[in-house]
Amino acid sequence: MTADEPIKVLIVDDDAMVRAGLSMILGGVADIEIVAEAGDGSEVPPLVGEHRPDVVLMDIRMPGIDGLTATETLRRTPEPPEVVVLTTFHADAHVLRALRAGAAGFLLKDIAPGDLVQAIRKVAAGEPILSPAVTRQLITHVSDGGVGERGERARKLLDRLSEREREVATAVGQGKSNADIGRELYMSVPTVKAHVSRILTKLGLNNRVQVALLVYDAGS
Repeated sequence: MTADEPIKVLIVDDDAMVRAGLSMILGGVADIEIVAEAGDGSEVPPLVGEHRPDVVLMDIRMPGIDGLTATETLRRTPEPPEVVVLTTFHADAHVLRALRAGAAGFLLKDIAPGDLVQAIRKVAAGEPILSPAVTRQLITHVSDGGVGERGERARKLLDRLSEREREVATAVGQGKSNADIGRELYMSVPTVKAHVSRILTKLGLNNRVQVALLVYDAGS
């Protein structure tokens, strides 16, 4: 996607009224184009292959293949679109699992139209729309088991990082912006961005939300 191209969005929800509402909100936005709609997760892979959306708005609970399975499948493909989970619940084990799979964040279905548009723009620009603080709050309210095993795995992954990268990862997990991290660790914002990029590559992660989840799991 270039600067002068619209953000291509795929809407996935089994409720036709929800799809219609989202389409109505986004249809009049100049820099957003709805390329397709789907009512079930099974429709997602072929539609993504055909339309190459930049952002997928993904409902979690659907008959057939649910949004969680569809998200995990999408994020394993080369150059996947960004996925934003649509939900009616703040604290939900399915939302947390989607974030661990690489979703860029979640939105409540009653989100204000302007906030929805801004969220799509942020995600298309490569920014997660879920702060680490909200992520930690979600984790504390949702118990999905396996914390000990995840903690051991998280610590092993973080051990792959240099001392400086570990400091940056910890700061990301604390919800700090690149500018805040730069001031705290005495480095420029471009240097912070370079460290974050190397962290994502080394650990095989998709975004800063996953870094925050990993730091939390490791107890850092």
